[in-house]
This record gives sequence, C-alpha cells and structure tokens, in this order.
Amino acid sequence: MPQPSPTISLDGLTKRYGSHVAVENLTIEVPAGVVAGFVGPNGSGKTTTMAMLLGLVAPTEGAGTVLGHPLDDPGSYLHRVGALIEGPAFYPGLTGAQNLAVIATAGGHDPAQVAELLELVGLASRGDDRFSGYSLGMKQRLGIAAALLGNPDLLILDEPTNGLDPAGVHEMRQLIGRLADGSRTVFVSSHVLAELEQVCNWLVVIDHGALVFHGPASELLARSTTTIVAVAERDADLARLEHLLSAAGHDSEVAGGELVITVNGTEPRRLAAEVNRTAGANGIVLVELTPTKTTLEDRYLAVVNGGDR
Repeated sequence: MPQPSPTISLDGLTKRYGSHVAVENLTIEVPAGVVAGFVGPNGSGKTTTMAMLLGLVAPTEGAGTVLGHPLDDPGSYLHRVGALIEGPAFYPGLTGAQNLAVIATAGGHDPAQVAELLELVGLASRGDDRFSGYSLGMKQRLGIAAALLGNPDLLILDEPTNGLDPAGVHEMRQLIGRLADGSRTVFVSSHVLAELEQVCNWLVVIDHGALVFHGPASELLARSTTTIVAVAERDADLARLEHLLSAAGHDSEVAGGELVITVNGTEPRRLAAEVNRTAGANGIVLVELTPTKTTLEDRYLAVVNGGDR
C-alpha cells in the first residue's frame, strides 16, 4: 500500500538577513497525521521557518512543499492550513464566541462551528465572556480554535505553551493530543521539549538555524542509555567497587559521590542484584541502588549541546 505524501517536505531551505543566517540548509520531511514537535533553543530559527511555511517570509534559498504544493505558491495550500504564530489577536470588547464568528465570516467559514470549537478547546463555559477577561491560557486556546476554523489538514502552532503556568501547560498538552485525529498533522514548536514529549510522535530539532535531528521521537529515545546508580555508605568504597565490576566486565564510573554502571545487554534488575551481591561479598555497604533511564528531554539536550549528533 503506497505511503501518503509528507505533509511538509523541505529541501535546503535557507533564510538570511544580511550576514545573519536565521535558517540554514534545512532538509526535513514531516509525515501526514503526526504530532511533530519542532524543538530548539530560543533564537534557533523556529519562528522564521514557520513564517516561510505560511508564505509570510520568502526563503533566500531552497525549496519545499506543503500538503503537496510548492512552497513558493502558498495560495495553493494555505486554505488547508491553520496557524497560531506569535500569540493570538482578537477584539478585546467582544466575547470569545463573537470573535470566532467574526473570523469565520471574514474567512468564508461557517459560523455554526463556533460552539463545537469552543467545546473542543475547553472554552464552552466561557464563550460568552469578553476576550479582555481571558487568562493567557484561555487566549491561547481561543487562538487555536480560530486556527481550526475550516478544519485544516495542517495545524501550525508556534510556542503555544509560552508563558503558561504548569496547569496551563498541562491543559495545552492535553488539547494538542486531542487535535491529532490521525488525518490532521500538527506542527508545534517549543524551546522546552518536556512540554511536548508526551504528545509528539515525530521530532524536528534545530539549533542556530541548522538541523540536528529529525525523525520518530522513539528513534531519538532509542539512543538513550540505561544506568544503575550506586551510592556506598563510605565514598572510599566506590573506587573499589568500580574495580570489582570492571574485572567482571561491566562499564562503570565514579562521579559526584556515585558509581554509575552502564547497562549493556543485561536486564537492569539482574545487574542491580549482581552489583548488590558483589558489594556485599566484599564488605561494601550500599545505601542506594537505583536504575535510571535517559529521558527524551535528556537526549534532546545532549543533541543540542553537541554531545550526540
């Protein structure tokens, strides 16, 4: 069965402002139907890239397609794209529902869908309140509702969790998860992967405008390392335990008052038991023995910091 065409395909996309390179030779594909996290530090080129996808900024070099149409012809695909870039803008004196109705009418969409969209983004009970009284999280959710007018095939969200408190981040994460229905592609940016990792199944990581990783989130996580951290009653025993484990063929290193043992092909619990037996047989008392696994956020930070590209 043939695979569907990628929703976004970029080949060497570059944007320069004089001597400053905002985006450099970006070549990626984003499959249809995924929640793609577009991740990188502030100033890494995320917003510029999204602006090029939306026809707001012209590339200096490179090409690409969005929903199968050329990037240099945004009019051919923008009617199938919804976007929230750099915060929503609404009439403060109108209610949430009135604002959506105005935008729907101006865009040629059916205003009858307003109530359904307010329900989807969790604003059904606040739709008749004025926008000026909305919290930041409510304003962001109303902006997403506006982006969903017309039921777009691609939804582009630029830093939708920016400035939100932990409760707002949690609500936004749940909403993003609901927006991916298997047919719609969600392309969402953030400089904090922890805000997105629970909902993204595809990742594009950039730094200083250049690509450092793109592919399934599981692929980045597969590069993680499971370790066992041992803490002895006496710090001086750690070097001795390291020597004993090295003689048994295990990789370990003393760091910061802990012995970090790498799990290589051994079930972590079995290795932990072996470490505990070795320590006990040699008069070493362990006060902690903890398996740890690298998180997706750890892997992202390692990639961005140049430790694993």
